[in-house]
Amino acid sequence: MFEPPTSYSWWSREQRPFTLAEKIVDGAVHVLGLVGALILGSALLSIALVETAPDAVPALAIYLASLLAVLGVSLAYNLWPVSPVKMWLARFDQAAIFLFIAGTYTPFLAVLGGTTTGTLMTSFVWGASLVGVALKLIVPERFGRLAIVLYLAIGWSGLLMFQALAQSLPASTLWLLLAGGITYSLGIIFHLWERLYFQNALWHAFVVTGASLHLWAVIDCMVIHRL
Repeated sequence: MFEPPTSYSWWSREQRPFTLAEKIVDGAVHVLGLVGALILGSALLSIALVETAPDAVPALAIYLASLLAVLGVSLAYNLWPVSPVKMWLARFDQAAIFLFIAGTYTPFLAVLGGTTTGTLMTSFVWGASLVGVALKLIVPERFGRLAIVLYLAIGWSGLLMFQALAQSLPASTLWLLLAGGITYSLGIIFHLWERLYFQNALWHAFVVTGASLHLWAVIDCMVIHRL
């Protein structure tokens, strides 16, 4: 029979068990993000397919699938009671973040088409993210804090091709991308501040806000500026 851990482990988050109020608020943040992603994502795909960016629909589908996956798995993991299922959900939760980072890049890299810069960046982002996925699925108890560095490094790697993006994307899209990246980065403060009450809900609020800014950046690029 499975027995809940009596001390902190990488997956159980039992160092400071969350109160019922914290879990409710955290769940509400996730649900709000999922509902918003479903509504805006459906509108984005529909308009892009019918009118503004039919060629980009596969890239948009990959992006939206990664967004829904990261929010859905995170919701399941954070609300699931301590059990063997939660341990596996923890693996998927951390691995999904890498897929989400690569998925978020995909629509914007698609704009660069078959350029050398776009091809190299796509190879790097997806290659690094898949390595991160493998590490989190195979040896999830290792590279805990290092994974955060990897998330940030892949996420901000777009600065290496800023000039190419600036020439291909609307200025408003670039500002939204920058705002989303800053929001994610600031949220890590709360992710690491484990003794703060509602710490997890605050961290996920930053995640949902950052994801919303990037979703709006995709809409801005693929719909608004193409109407």
